[in-house]
Amino acid sequence: MTIVFPDWLEPMAATLTQERFTGPEWIFERKFDGIRLLAFKQGSDVRLFSRNRLPQNLPSIVEAIANLPVGDAILDGEVTWNKVAYHVFDILWLDGRSVTSLPLDQRRALLCGLPLRAPLQRVTSLDDPKPWERACREGWEGVIAKRRDSTYEHRRSKHWLKMKCEATEDLVVGGFTDPQGGRVGLGALLVGYFEGDDFVFAGKVGTGFDTKLLLELRARLDAIEIAKSPFTKAKGLPRLRAHWVQPEIVVQVAFIEWTVHRKLRHSRLIGVKA
Repeated sequence: MTIVFPDWLEPMAATLTQERFTGPEWIFERKFDGIRLLAFKQGSDVRLFSRNRLPQNLPSIVEAIANLPVGDAILDGEVTWNKVAYHVFDILWLDGRSVTSLPLDQRRALLCGLPLRAPLQRVTSLDDPKPWERACREGWEGVIAKRRDSTYEHRRSKHWLKMKCEATEDLVVGGFTDPQGGRVGLGALLVGYFEGDDFVFAGKVGTGFDTKLLLELRARLDAIEIAKSPFTKAKGLPRLRAHWVQPEIVVQVAFIEWTVHRKLRHSRLIGVKA
């Protein structure tokens, strides 16, 4: 049976998460602020593609990959531009065979066997107890958590999780929604901020709770429920299954960024302050 070297392989993509965790079954890597780059090497011929299969012209990277002492290989990584570097974090093919079905730990071992030279750089795992905090301290875009036993999937996967650096803000609860499905207590908090005489709706916060907190918050909110919405600027405010409260409980919220409409993007609860 003839094994054909592929013209293209769809890259594996990480799923964004607001959860923060560690565990022996996960490794963590820095998320670089560049573009995804797949490198296809057949002998001295090297082709570079973005994740959308757009050809890339990077002569220094082509030369370094062409000089690797392997017949053929497919590498996956991220290219950054300040000082051009190809940060290689995975290998999909090596010397005549696909290695995508191997677990990540084994693929990383194969990658460690390649003598990468500048501008190629091997992406190392992070051993910080809270690697996402290091990412924010050092001004990185975030970190990627990868299951050690994960095969290489040609799609977006929950075996790779993207933890982006977050902003935090103290916001005031103006309402909440009812829980759905098996959830208890409440669905999401409806939060806002004061701007002069206005109470401005900033968005929903529906993650970051445990069952105990959901029930405790519902009891507190029921005690200060009012008939009408306290928000005076309420673009995007949900009305279905919504309850309104006196704006007196302050919560700390983490989020990726403000949208152009001044709404929270990918928010999660850190804690209740008052």
